[in-house]
Amino acid sequence: MSKYILDACALIAVLNGEKGAESVRDIIDLAADGSTEIYMSIVNLLEVYYGVLREYDKNTAENLLTQVDSSPIVVVDTIYGDLFREAGRLKSSYKMSLADSFAVAQAIVLGGALVTSDHHEFEAVAKSETVVFEWFR
Repeated sequence: MSKYILDACALIAVLNGEKGAESVRDIIDLAADGSTEIYMSIVNLLEVYYGVLREYDKNTAENLLTQVDSSPIVVVDTIYGDLFREAGRLKSSYKMSLADSFAVAQAIVLGGALVTSDHHEFEAVAKSETVVFEWFR
């Protein structure tokens, strides 16, 4: 069974109806049908949460969490162990945010494709690491 890991920008695209959101929505629908698995690091979900909280309000941010909880997205909230070490290795090796290092680490550890549109952020990683990227725009 295939696995996908959502970066924050993937969830934001769906929430805002941005270009490429249909591709992300298709992956979420596949996970809802049981055809695939979809994951998101708690660190990447935090990126989305604080952005919604800052732009809107607490109720809207809490509604986001409720929607994610009722979706097929598995939120990985344990960041110790292999995920912790891999994120640390990536953060020390590439110029990327801490949250991005967790997204890539999760793709590596789980053997899934990272769903993102952040070409610029992951350009060097895509050239040097054995990570599959699922670019949605």
